[in-house]
Amino acid sequence: MNDKTFTVYTDGGARGNPGEAAYGFIVYDQNKNIIFREGKKIGISTNNTAEYMGVISALSWIKDNLKKIDKIEFLLDSELVAHQLTGKYKVKNENLRNLFFTVKDLENKVNSKIYYKPIEREKNKEADKLVNMALDGII
Repeated sequence: MNDKTFTVYTDGGARGNPGEAAYGFIVYDQNKNIIFREGKKIGISTNNTAEYMGVISALSWIKDNLKKIDKIEFLLDSELVAHQLTGKYKVKNENLRNLFFTVKDLENKVNSKIYYKPIEREKNKEADKLVNMALDGII
């Protein structure tokens, strides 16, 4: 059986916290080919909200465009968000709790095994670049 494992790098950021914010994500197929990327402004928000919006936007895109994926590995440089989504950390902030439940709802609709892993910022340069391009109005 051919395992269909996709990798998604996500990032979010705000210039000022809160401040003008954006997210970025890149979806790679099982052969490490980029199949989609997006960076988008979300208005005035916090870094953590922008990080969650990267995950939510990626899951929404996957739900609408991909079928029969066995496993999805999310790599993000927000340890807080990664550990909240895996249950290692509690979600105490009400706004983040709402975003957390949005992610969990989308996970059920995607119907794949989903893993979240925190990575070093240096390993997330492409998603970070999309955030900055969105904030700079380039995309």
